Amino acid sequence: MDATEPELESLSQRELRNESGRVLRAVGEGQSFVLTNRGIPVGRIVPLDAPAATLPIARPAKRVGGWGLLKPQPVETDRPMSRIMDELREDRV
Repeated sequence: MDATEPELESLSQRELRNESGRVLRAVGEGQSFVLTNRGIPVGRIVPLDAPAATLPIARPAKRVGGWGLLKPQPVETDRPMSRIMDELREDRV
């Protein structure tokens, strides 16, 4: 949560169960809640039109690259898919 985001009301599982009507009305009016389980935040209840929460980056990446550098593999088009599937199934028999 950053400085521009208002403090959200904490709501336990028990409170959600016992006060579901109040919570649904409040969410319908634009209020958001942090849902807790035994005092530990586990989720958020937000209105449908609320902007998606941004997740802070705990630590920057140590390496450059990753999935973005992978090149797509060429697709074999000279054989029908049924033949390719038959060949793959032979390995399991």
